[in-house]
Amino acid sequence: MTTANAPLSSSSPGNCTVDDTDAPNAAFHTKLFINNKPQYTSAKSGQYWTVRNPTDNSIVTEDVHCAGEEDVNDAVASSKSAFEGSWGKMASSERQKIMLKLADLLDLEYLALMKLESIAMGQPTAFGARLGALLGPIVRYYAGWCDKLPGEMQPEDGDGRFKLVRYQPLGVCAGIAAWNATLVFLCMKTMPAIAAGNTVLGLWGTSKESWFPPGVINIISGPGSTGELLASHMGIKKISYTGSVKAGRKVQVSATNSNLKRVTLELGGKSPSIIFSDANLENALENSSQNFLLNSGQVCVAATRVIIHQDIAEKFATGLKARFEMFKNTMGDPLAKETFLGPLADKAQTERVQAFFEQSKKDGVEFLTGGEINGNFVEPTIMKSPPLESSVWKEEIFGPALGIQTFRSEDEAVRLANDTNYGLSACVYTSDIARALRVSGRLESGTVAINSNFFPTVTVPFGGWKESGNGGREGGYAAVKSYLESKTITVNMDVGPR
Repeated sequence: MTTANAPLSSSSPGNCTVDDTDAPNAAFHTKLFINNKPQYTSAKSGQYWTVRNPTDNSIVTEDVHCAGEEDVNDAVASSKSAFEGSWGKMASSERQKIMLKLADLLDLEYLALMKLESIAMGQPTAFGARLGALLGPIVRYYAGWCDKLPGEMQPEDGDGRFKLVRYQPLGVCAGIAAWNATLVFLCMKTMPAIAAGNTVLGLWGTSKESWFPPGVINIISGPGSTGELLASHMGIKKISYTGSVKAGRKVQVSATNSNLKRVTLELGGKSPSIIFSDANLENALENSSQNFLLNSGQVCVAATRVIIHQDIAEKFATGLKARFEMFKNTMGDPLAKETFLGPLADKAQTERVQAFFEQSKKDGVEFLTGGEINGNFVEPTIMKSPPLESSVWKEEIFGPALGIQTFRSEDEAVRLANDTNYGLSACVYTSDIARALRVSGRLESGTVAINSNFFPTVTVPFGGWKESGNGGREGGYAAVKSYLESKTITVNMDVGPR
């Protein structure tokens, strides 16, 4: 499998190092990793990507190699060779052993790996440690599926034929990960594909001992043009993409116009949080403040539309404002242990959020708190009763900002929640479990959390409805199945010897 999009990949010591007294040595390579060559490969495109630290806009490296057409072709050829050769012929139990070795390595090195996320996109180390601790378990979970992929058999039912169904790997697959939790996304994309017997193109390092045979996992990096090459490549059988709706459409079109490759899209969100008057207010406040503000609100499932019953709206807004203002004092260097809110990922993302704020102020939206930006640091922001057709209520901001609306009845709350093109996640807060289950069934969303924020886990499907997703799910057995092709075999039992 080949994955792409994130500019930094980690493995053995390479071109750049970052010291950390609390973690193993953090190192990253800036070249491409194709066919397990001892030395990372220079991009034949001759193009490079500059990575800046969003904390102060300082340059981390100007030397990230961007894969062009020749580089992608080389990676696909390498993956195809591995699929048709050593990896495709390897026993599932042996594939499992290799994956488990990688899981053990990630358990040891995830702090150093996640520090790269802090340097490259401003993710606070406290949140990064939480995400990094998931890497080994994700790999270990999918390793468990290697030898547990059954087929089916139907006995003959009068027609003299037995029907067998086999599930076989697709071949060469590709994954494109979003920048806000790159390593987690890459594990969620590459590991089910590998467990199913495919090979993968992606931005992900194999182990430094090269336990995987050459070509099983290739690493490339680059901008949107690299993603276009993957989505349109005739030799790739499936592509999984996480990112914006706009880019997801381009991936879908390129896949359709090439070889009709299978596509999984996990796109944006504008998630609602419905808070009924009987909800545990303290719990709702905690989830709508510190849990919402994780990664400075740069989380696809963040509940940015708070829909609260009018009887408790004033009390809730007052409490939420106090908490948001408290968290203003936790903004700072993401590498500092006391930092809760780091900068946004880069200048472009900051300018996007700023544009939302400026438009809201022109529209006369009341800011209960926040709305100020300093460098790439954005204050936690609450907007009261923004117009239902306003950009801040309808579009994904991807920053530490939410809007509040009130409702009077359950039907009104559901209508407000579903009035969006997105459908990735939703939250329901109430002490009435019957109501919680009833409302969750009416919400047009791929995931629903009751009395908490939603946080994806490896064992269950994750994805969205409407414009938030398409083409299958990531997570759980559903992810493994999305990398398998069914084959029906019929056996005529009535044919005897000649």
